[in-house]
Amino acid sequence: MFKPKTVLVTTVAICLCAVGAVGAFAADRGIEITEKYLNIPVKHGADKVLISLQVDDEKVREFTVSLASGEPDYWIYLEVQEFIGKTGFLWAWTLPESHSKGFEAIYCDDTFPGEQNLYKEELRPQFHFSSKRGWTNDPNGLMYYEGEYHMFYQHNPFGWEWGNMTWGHAISTDLVHWVEQGDKLHADAGGTMFSGSGVVDWNNTTGFQTGDEPPMILIYTIAGNNSPWSEGKPFTQGLAYSNDRGRTWTKYAGNPVQERLRRANRDPKVQWHEELGEWVIVMYLRAPDVGFFTSPNLKRWELRSMMQSNHECPELVELAVDGDKSNTKWVHYAAHGEYFIGDFNGTEYTKETEAVRFNYGNMFYASQMFNDIPDEDGRAIQIAWARVNLPNMPFNQMMTFPVSLSLRTTEDGLRMFAYPVEEIEKIHGKRHQWKNEEFEPGENPLEEVKGNLFDIDAEIDLGDADEIGFEINGFPVTYIVEENLLIGGTGNEGDEFSQGETKAELKPVDGKISLRILVDRPSVEIFANGGRIYMPMQAVRDLHNKSLKVYAKGGAARIEKLTVHEVKSIWP
Repeated sequence: MFKPKTVLVTTVAICLCAVGAVGAFAADRGIEITEKYLNIPVKHGADKVLISLQVDDEKVREFTVSLASGEPDYWIYLEVQEFIGKTGFLWAWTLPESHSKGFEAIYCDDTFPGEQNLYKEELRPQFHFSSKRGWTNDPNGLMYYEGEYHMFYQHNPFGWEWGNMTWGHAISTDLVHWVEQGDKLHADAGGTMFSGSGVVDWNNTTGFQTGDEPPMILIYTIAGNNSPWSEGKPFTQGLAYSNDRGRTWTKYAGNPVQERLRRANRDPKVQWHEELGEWVIVMYLRAPDVGFFTSPNLKRWELRSMMQSNHECPELVELAVDGDKSNTKWVHYAAHGEYFIGDFNGTEYTKETEAVRFNYGNMFYASQMFNDIPDEDGRAIQIAWARVNLPNMPFNQMMTFPVSLSLRTTEDGLRMFAYPVEEIEKIHGKRHQWKNEEFEPGENPLEEVKGNLFDIDAEIDLGDADEIGFEINGFPVTYIVEENLLIGGTGNEGDEFSQGETKAELKPVDGKISLRILVDRPSVEIFANGGRIYMPMQAVRDLHNKSLKVYAKGGAARIEKLTVHEVKSIWP
């Protein structure tokens, strides 16, 4: 590899040099960084081009992108505000000669093409978080500090599909309205930025504090060998810290703080253990094992025990049994959400149950709990990656709506319940209500209600019906009475994440079932019988169909109470 000359370039100058592949070239150009965005044209399905940005003779970014050779499908942007006033050198490796115009088209501006249509796109989720541009997956670094909920997330800023793992960042004051803060952790020579967690270091155990407020800390996996820049490097763990309430972040100069233990060790989830007086970390090692670590300062980790678990993205949360804070259990789960109930003494987890299924949908994965929720709030708040492909959009995937978790006694033993956080009321619009209303087969009390965004809260007496259900813009939610079976949709046709028909056993209580249903443009989330059954589902559908239907078959049923709120968009 050769280095570019360190000269100031104020006009585009492209040099093409042949590299290994036939018809492929390495190209470089200088560009004055005068605004916050470098805008890059993208074409779905185009060959991947490896691009790097060098500033002050140092590589600062590296990524692959499906660079457009002609008219782009959309534009993505690279945030470069920290380099304003400097000259950057862009390098493109294995650039097809036909794509040289796309490389030449990259330009600097304070806006990006398509920004005027942001959040107005056809499949944009209207009350679930999705990034402005690019792919989104695991929520990371969830924490609360001084009135703000911080959500970081796995982000590919440069394309519709997975890759270029970076940590995006968004902040909310109410768990509903989110404001993107830009990408905070970028790939470096150690690797790309895989999943991890975040904490407020109240006691300054790390020594990172510089002012009057405690530092915020991110603990993440440095995924070596996931980029040419990090070729041959292992998976290790690192820290980053902020002393300005999460607005800017600095990677710890002593990274990595935990060297490789096994080939794919990753996804550290950290929390403070009061009785132990140390940080505890649960981390995926290699299937099927997770490890439990302790650390006095997050810089020195000690492996204390190992356990066979479920998979990546492990979580550990202490929940009160039936709301009694003097009686708690520790719940451990991983990416798919299957959970164990048991005890944790700070160094070792003891299972008291077999794995219990948590979610019955087809889009839930890699959830995480918020750290540092104030005691006066007391909720255990979870967000997951909602795995739903959004075709022909300049962004892809979204997050589930935040839920509050609780541990309750049932006839099957202790079970974890999930229910939407109450802050959803902030986006409730027009309300429609029914009470004590019988409906026969062929009748639809909701016939006059139209829309694509709903919060439905229903309690239905099954009466003489063989089947009751809802049809939401044509999307079915069905309950088969004789089988005690709740059935959702089949997922989106051709979606790699779809797992077919979604179903769960749902036993009526005194002849009644309750259904809470959140309806967004690409999704339907069901919370049945107070959250005993949680079924988040893909539901990309014909949005021209705005109908809403409740029905009964085989006999009459009765609406005990039914409230339908139209839901307002969270976006500006």
